[in-house]
Amino acid sequence: MNELQQLKMTNKCDGCLEGADLSESNLNGAVLNKANLKWADLSNAYLFQAFLVQTNLSGADLTGTDFNNSDMRNVDCREAILKKADLSETDLSEADLRWANLRNADLRWADLYKAKMSGADLTDANLMGADLSGANLNGANLRNANLTRTDLRGANLTDTNLAGANLTDVIWDDNKPLLLEVNDST
Repeated sequence: MNELQQLKMTNKCDGCLEGADLSESNLNGAVLNKANLKWADLSNAYLFQAFLVQTNLSGADLTGTDFNNSDMRNVDCREAILKKADLSETDLSEADLRWANLRNADLRWADLYKAKMSGADLTDANLMGADLSGANLNGANLRNANLTRTDLRGANLTDTNLAGANLTDVIWDDNKPLLLEVNDST
């Protein structure tokens, strides 16, 4: 049985599938911990309540993929395309999302504690209630993002574009002045 057949039959994959085409696949509840899905096409796939702990998804096309309520701790999504992906209520703590495209992504109530998000594009993303405490958002683009009730305690917002972002009821560090320089470039 090849790796793709193994995944489809058992919903498990042990370090497999680099560059695989799994677009529009139903992988709800799949156990893909530590899998190598670098450069894979998972666009419009269903991975609801999936387990992707320490999975390599760098450079993968995850456009429109449903990761709702998944466990993606320490996932590597560097330079991945996550446009319009549903990552709501997903555990992305300590995930590597540097230079990822998260335009219009749904990250409501996601756990992004200590996530590496330098240079990430979160334009028009919905981060309502997300935990971004300790996250590195250096140089990230949060233009027009919804940050309502988002926890930003200890987050690095250096050179972060917050133009047009909704900052209603954001949780900031106590006893530290808020110094934001809004970068209004497109």
